[in-house]
Amino acid sequence: MPYSTPRITPYLWYDDVEAALDWLSKAFDLRERFRQPGPDGTAVQAEMTLGDDGLVMMGCPAPQYRRPKRLGQLYVRIEGLDAHFERAVAAGAVVLERPADQPYGDRRYAVEDPYGHRWYFAQSIARTE
Repeated sequence: MPYSTPRITPYLWYDDVEAALDWLSKAFDLRERFRQPGPDGTAVQAEMTLGDDGLVMMGCPAPQYRRPKRLGQLYVRIEGLDAHFERAVAAGAVVLERPADQPYGDRRYAVEDPYGHRWYFAQSIARTE
């Protein structure tokens, strides 16, 4: 199935897009879809996918762009959550929450990437009433 662009796509700032591409691939199994090189040949913008329907765009902020006062967080639905968590930890993700079942029907964990972005990964489970 060809990849289509989701209606809403997060765009994250990374001072080193090349390093972010490498780390996000190792930690979260994201796959590079697009890379725009700058004058020196290193990536200044890129896109990474997760499966057939997940897209994250990223770029290196130019001086005229303002960084947010507070960083947001991403909530990503996946399968194989516990193995995914171990992969992220092995890549050096900072653990904020270990995998745990939530009362609203998800099993979830939270980590921070080396650049300060918080990533929540969740897998649907049967609700406990």
